[in-house]
Amino acid sequence: MKLSNLIIIILFFWSCSTLKTNDTQSITIYMIGDSTMANKKNPNSNPEHGWGQVLPIFFTENVIIKNHAVNGRSSKSFRDLKHWKAVLDSLQKGDYVFIQFGHNDSKDTDPKRYTNPQTSYRYNLMRYVEETRAKGAIPVLFSSIARRKFNEEGVLLDSHGNYTLITRLVAQEMNVPFIDLQYETEQLEITYGVEESKKLHLHFKKGENEYFPDGIEDNTHLSKLGANEVANLAVKELSKKVPSLKKYSKLNE
Repeated sequence: MKLSNLIIIILFFWSCSTLKTNDTQSITIYMIGDSTMANKKNPNSNPEHGWGQVLPIFFTENVIIKNHAVNGRSSKSFRDLKHWKAVLDSLQKGDYVFIQFGHNDSKDTDPKRYTNPQTSYRYNLMRYVEETRAKGAIPVLFSSIARRKFNEEGVLLDSHGNYTLITRLVAQEMNVPFIDLQYETEQLEITYGVEESKKLHLHFKKGENEYFPDGIEDNTHLSKLGANEVANLAVKELSKKVPSLKKYSKLNE
């Protein structure tokens, strides 16, 4: 065989293999929400992590994740403080928008954040969905993650009231994929149990952790372990509820 023919054959198979590895189109996922989703400062020393912060490790390199979630934001304040405008201005056709609010919407002593679940919260979610779709992007609604709230009998109690129900109803009404992370994380907390579930959150005695020298007992925000567990649950549910994302999940490899 001539050398030139050999080179042509090699180049042919190389091009085929290259096409095969690049046949999955790159996508962009935008995330909007609160501190349970947000990226945290000083990740090497800060034990607190948002589940959106660790989400990239569960997807292939074809997924670009832009986490715009911000500590302390509700569905109202996220828009009022112009965080949503930055996302909306950047959205392209085919992008995904993960929407998760509720924790701070329930703060009924703070008029800058509080929303009535039956009225303004519902309306805010609908606006996010409508404006996302107007840009040709794909909205996905998430319920809030559960708080670690066990009573004396070891029963995990609800702390989100009607916010999860309204999120579910908006998703049904507007035909939006709905990921019930409250249910999934309730089961996670229960599986870990009353004491072991502290590892999912921020529980340190005084002097035990340099980042929280005075100690901390936080049953809302996530440790790195907790964030990874929640992200794992989210990706598993996304593969079921948003089939177009399944091929990007490393959990399916």
